[in-house]
Formats: sequence, structure tokens, C-alpha cells
Amino acid sequence: MRVTLMMVASLDRPAGRRYFPIARALARRGHQVRVLALHPDLASCPRRRFTQDGVEVWYVGQMHARKAGSVPGRFGPLGLLRVLAGSTLGMIWGVICSPSDVYHLGKPQPVNGVAALLAVRLLRRRPFYVDCDDDEVRGNRLPAAWQRAVFGFWQWLLPRLAAGATVNTRHLAAEMARAGVAPVALVPNGVDLDRFLAPPAPQLDAMRAALGLTGGPVVAYAGSLALQNHPVDLLIDAFAQVAAAMPAAALLIIGGGEDLPLLQERVARAGLRDRVYFTGQVHYQAVPAYLALADLSVDPVRDDPVARARSPLKLIESMALGVPVVTGDVGDRAELLAGGAAGALVRPGDARALAEAIIGLLGDAPRRQALAAAGRERASAYGWEQLADTWATVYIRGCGRSELSHKKA
Repeated sequence: MRVTLMMVASLDRPAGRRYFPIARALARRGHQVRVLALHPDLASCPRRRFTQDGVEVWYVGQMHARKAGSVPGRFGPLGLLRVLAGSTLGMIWGVICSPSDVYHLGKPQPVNGVAALLAVRLLRRRPFYVDCDDDEVRGNRLPAAWQRAVFGFWQWLLPRLAAGATVNTRHLAAEMARAGVAPVALVPNGVDLDRFLAPPAPQLDAMRAALGLTGGPVVAYAGSLALQNHPVDLLIDAFAQVAAAMPAAALLIIGGGEDLPLLQERVARAGLRDRVYFTGQVHYQAVPAYLALADLSVDPVRDDPVARARSPLKLIESMALGVPVVTGDVGDRAELLAGGAAGALVRPGDARALAEAIIGLLGDAPRRQALAAAGRERASAYGWEQLADTWATVYIRGCGRSELSHKKA
């Protein structure tokens, strides 16, 4: 098959860490795969067309926010409209230049949605598929009512017009079922088991020394610093209790985001400036090295639609490294952690419960070792190669085996 994946982010964003591994796995199976993507800082993008791991990648427009450092910049209302218009035209042109058997939208959003309706349905007269991996309205920072209305409209419309959908959680699968969307393939987030590996011990020792992480246990968070959908403030509140009980403990916060300054202020107000370390934005290929410094990692969540719709990459990646995880019992997290056998589950949104779980694990090396071993074994079932096979079933069920066989021939 010829497959075109229409992303609204870049390869190194969390969404890209879902879609590109699937694209790569499909290419390994002999399919011709092209990714149309948006770049976080298009003006400085050195390569707008290239081939990586057998996948053609075209950057066709600018993302809705400029992300050139640890704190992204927002466009004003008129600037945002210009960006959206330019990126939509770029996506349409990308589709026109990409004759394919399958067009699959990575997220139901306006830019790729308009391109799907105008270029895929009207010009190419082909069906399209859509991947829903988030609550697009609640999970994005959309301050204006018109922005929420626009994102909500496309999130509602596109799955209903699609030939089929992929989702990453049972919560979203149920939403699709209620909307009458079929077929639907459940494809949780996964991990590249061959690449997500800890560096050698001497390199880790050098990193610890450079960061000042010597002499005490390390708790890590790896992800976006955007309080709209990642309540890192909950973790900081919990860590204040951990620090009071375990004075040598340190918190390593890996990543950047629009709320980095607010979180740094919160840490200072809590008197934790010498106990909490912010790396700022790091390339996703460096994340395994930073995570491997930790004795455990934390995915702080509240019980809300955003958390229920999420299949957190940070959990499965930490498990693959053998770093035990602590998170709230929301959505599919209990299933991912085998009911608590492969990680610690606590009440969501409860800083005290989170702190107690962290303190308990840091003081119990045998349990950490048991969770690490169970986590590695559990992560082996979430390799992207296996998940890509599930992803491709939606094409067979949506188009019919005979048509796919004809196209492949």
C-alpha cells in the first residue's frame, strides 16, 4: 500500500513519537509511507523533505505554536490565523503531491481536517482514517471560546466522516462507539524496544555529577510542562512532602513547556530550589539517558477527561528502561501496569497519596527491583512493531480485503 500520514506536529513531539514509529513499522512491512507534518519552528527548519528509516517526511507548515526552546511562543490572533491558513494550504498541497491508497489523520484537528475533506475526499476521491489519541479541546490550551468551538467541531466531525478510526485508550474507543464510528482499532502508545535503552554506567555517572545528582535517591518526571494537561504542580506539592521525610531525595524534571517559569516559581516558593532540577527542553533521543538516572518516575494525573483519554508514553518508556513508575489510577493505567504488579497506582489528584507512594518505594529496594522486572516484561508487549499490525487492521476492515489486495498487487 501507499500510506500518507497527516500529522499536526513534528517527529520529536509526543504525537510524533506515536506516529513515526508506526510509519516506520509499516515501511518495514513493504508499504510506501509518507508523513506530512508541521514543524515547531518552520523558519529555521534545515530540512523540509528527507527520508528517515524508510519513511518520507515532508514538513509542510508551521505548528500552531512556535517551539524553538524550553518555553514555546504563542502567536497573536492574526498571526495564528495566518499560520493556520498557511499550514492548511501546505497540507492540501502535500496531499495533492501524495497519491496514496490510505490517508490517515494524526489527530482530528482543523489543519489536517480541511485537507482531508478538500484534497482527499473531493480531489482524490479517497476515504480517510483518523487517529484520536487525546481530548483535543481540553488537552490543548485554547483560551478563546472560538478556538475551543473550532477544535470541538473538528474533533466531533472527522471521526464520523472517516472510513475508520484508531484510538489509544478504551475511553476513546467507547466515545467512538457512542458516536457510531466503525471500524475502530485500539492502539495504545508503545515504545521502541531496540532503541529506548539506558547508556553505559560511566556515562550515567558523568551525567549525575554534571547535574549534581549524587548521594541521594532521584525521582523523575519526563514530559511536557503544560499544566493544561500535565499537572506537574501536583508532583511538586507531593515532592515537598517527600523532601521533608527524605532530605537527600532529588526531583529531576525532564522537558520544557509553556509553564516552565510558573513551575520554577512554585519550586522556589516551596523552598525546594536546591532539590528540584529542571533540564529544560531536551531532544527525545536523550530522554532515555535522563530517565535512567532515576530510582523511579512519576506520571502525576487528576481524574479528568484529559487523563482518561491519554495513553502516557512516559509510563511505557520508563517501564522499558526498568525504572519503576508511580501514577494515578485513571483510564487504562491500571491495565498497563497489570493492576499494580508492574507499577504503583494511587488515588488521582491526591498529593499526599502520591508522596506516600514515592516515599514507600524509595525506602523499599526489593520492591523497586520487582516492579522494574515486571515493568520490563510488561513493556515487551507494547513494542511498536506489534502495535503497527493492530493499526493496519483498520485499513482491512475499513476498505475490504479485496481492495487492499488489489492495491498491493
